[in-house]
Amino acid sequence: MTAERFLAFLRRLNTGVAILVGIGLLGCAAFVLLDIVLRQVGTSFGGTDEISGYVMAIATSWGMAFTLLELGHVRIDLLRTRLPSRGRAAMDLFSMLILAAVVTLIAWQCWPVLANSLRNGSTANTPLETPLAWVQTPWLLGWVWFALVSWATLFAAAILVLRGEFDKSEAAIGAFAETETLQ
Repeated sequence: MTAERFLAFLRRLNTGVAILVGIGLLGCAAFVLLDIVLRQVGTSFGGTDEISGYVMAIATSWGMAFTLLELGHVRIDLLRTRLPSRGRAAMDLFSMLILAAVVTLIAWQCWPVLANSLRNGSTANTPLETPLAWVQTPWLLGWVWFALVSWATLFAAAILVLRGEFDKSEAAIGAFAETETLQ
């Protein structure tokens, strides 16, 4: 499989993940809306603020990989734009290396949080008493997925750079200049 096909596969996979996350967010919004309507008639589900917080944490961790492949993460590219294609490619690879390393560290540090919750049988200090492992497991898996996608994207982009295909690597891991997005 070529680097381009691999990146296209990752994009399709993450688009599916993003759709599932979006469905989850819509479901959560419907749940909160229904709770608001129920409050008008004197009843409530209760805990919608807690549940929506959990959904946001999970959605964020899973949505990061999609955002990466869509070049949606914030980058300051003041120096990058002034460099030739080889220099931009080097900065892009360096940026991806740092991102992949940081995300891996975050995913690594998420495990002790989940492990403690599992070991202690921790529940939320709320009326719902949600078992925290139920929430922390998909949250951790989202960070692990983001780390794996980051490393895989870095590897594929490095192959493109080594082949001298700077335009393709820039399309995979570059940064959109503000002028490009405004046109």
